[in-house]
Amino acid sequence: FACRGASCYRLPGPRGPLCVFRNQLPRRNDTYPEDPPAEGPPLDPVAASAPPCRLRCGAALCRVCGCLGPRSCGRCRRATYCGPEHQALDWRRGHRRACGQPATGGDIVDAVPEHNDFLFPEYEILIEPEEPESPVDSSIDPTDEQGAVDTSKGLKEQEKLGATGSAGEAFQSDEETLDAMAKHETEEDKIFQMFKEQIAAEPEQVIRYCRGGEGPVWVSGGNIPEEKDIPNCLCGAKRIFEFQIMPQLLNHLKVDSLGESIDWGTLVVYTCADNCGEGNEYLEEFIWKQDFSAGS
Repeated sequence: FACRGASCYRLPGPRGPLCVFRNQLPRRNDTYPEDPPAEGPPLDPVAASAPPCRLRCGAALCRVCGCLGPRSCGRCRRATYCGPEHQALDWRRGHRRACGQPATGGDIVDAVPEHNDFLFPEYEILIEPEEPESPVDSSIDPTDEQGAVDTSKGLKEQEKLGATGSAGEAFQSDEETLDAMAKHETEEDKIFQMFKEQIAAEPEQVIRYCRGGEGPVWVSGGNIPEEKDIPNCLCGAKRIFEFQIMPQLLNHLKVDSLGESIDWGTLVVYTCADNCGEGNEYLEEFIWKQDFSAGS
């Protein structure tokens, strides 16, 4: 969960106005039906052209935020809400006109409203394993059949440069250039370069998941948490890295206005190593926000 506005992210603290919760529902629970709905398209052509509706199975959910909705509209008794605030918001945004109006086929209009200023758009996330880097092409081999490096071309070029008296100067110039580049290449540059190389294979990735394994890919050398910065779970167990959210997600959420909306370099989520908690309980976990450095 996150605030859309940029002003909240100027508040002190490692996460800003961000929070993350873990929920491990069993198959039988109070929120969702035991069996999932059919994935195939509806057979009724009228239903196929109708706007999307909330599932008519399982617990009633708030039309605005999707949380449990024990409160229903007093007029149509079809729209459900988590509380009066979201009921009033939905009423102003269109339910006032649609409330109680029959749709084609005699059904009540209960299409899911789009509260774009309140909710982020939803997408399906495709999960794929990261492909290993391609091996070096062995078809180009600088050695001959006996494995000796062919230096004849290099020697000839050196002799040619030596004849003009510029060989030593050329080598000295190269060394000075490399030294100057090394001095300017800071640790910050190296970390950001590693970040770019790591995501180059899949530049559109929005989440990197690797629970308990290899750590996150940092975008900057600053503001990297130490072990003491990550609090233990309420059950006493340590929290471990589970996944990170990449900056490409900002484009999909349509909140990429520089200086005016939520922004991050990466968001790193740490969760309880013992997976504590059962049933319908939501447990807050720990999230760490890292921004891009000024240089990158």
